Amino acid sequence: MQLSIVIPLLNEEESLKELYDWIVSVMQSNHFLYEIIFVDDGSTDASWATISKLSKENTNVKGIRFLRNFGKSQALHAGFNAATGDVVITMDADLQDNPEEIPALYSLIRSEGYDLISGWKKKRYDSIIFKNLPSKLFNWAARRTSGVKLNDFNCGLKAYDRSVIKTIEVSGEMHRYIPVLAKNAGFSKIGEKVVQHQSRKYGKTKFGMDRFINGFLDLITIWFVSKFGKRPMHLFGALGVVMFLIGFGFALYLGIDKLFLNPFGRLITDRPQFYIALTSMVMGTQLFLAGFLGEIMIRSKREEKRYVIAAKIAL
Repeated sequence: MQLSIVIPLLNEEESLKELYDWIVSVMQSNHFLYEIIFVDDGSTDASWATISKLSKENTNVKGIRFLRNFGKSQALHAGFNAATGDVVITMDADLQDNPEEIPALYSLIRSEGYDLISGWKKKRYDSIIFKNLPSKLFNWAARRTSGVKLNDFNCGLKAYDRSVIKTIEVSGEMHRYIPVLAKNAGFSKIGEKVVQHQSRKYGKTKFGMDRFINGFLDLITIWFVSKFGKRPMHLFGALGVVMFLIGFGFALYLGIDKLFLNPFGRLITDRPQFYIALTSMVMGTQLFLAGFLGEIMIRSKREEKRYVIAAKIAL
């Protein structure tokens, strides 16, 4: 199997047959051995009936159906698990991604040796206020945070070497950050290709402000895990020490002031500096303990993996 085309979808019954015909035409003209995997993410229209009909007409078509909407990341994860092709292509079902781009993407993976190629919709046909501007802001933040120099993290049209999709795990709203997940997993050859973007022909966009906000929250998660996931003490321990030193400094000042400078002044507990010192020292201790416990958990997991590997070798 040369190509697996994974297509997550939600309520796209009007575009499925047209997209299918377009993909099959490209596959046949390029003599690809292929499979098309439609992942129905809890559609409430006739999308699944259309997928079932297409799979009966063409054995290269497979369908996965969620009983309710779980999100694009979970749909991609299910599609990745089912994919058997040497190169995996992901694309949206709304006809805004052009299947004519697939042969060039395939060539970049197989001939040029890329691990991942992300599409770049340089010219877009979406709403400027509600999609283009938020996407530009999001892509800028993702580049600065992750170090992956892509112009369009959100593009659904991507190509992967099979080893990439079988290594990474996509969850939450992490589908936007698959290039970052791939980089963190050790896949370094990540490229970008300008692709044609088309205006939506049927239905309406599933993009909303909640997905935009969730995307930024997941970006923070990705940044934290990639930077401190293997060494939590470097973050929590450092913050804890700083907070504790601030609190200790205030406590030392209050002690010196009460003992030597102003012994008959206000009680220490009547002064706001006392509560700043108390709060800072407690928070500092808690942060330090959080980092310490994180290190213990990571080391325990490493030891468990070593025991499992040793047991397999012994067997």
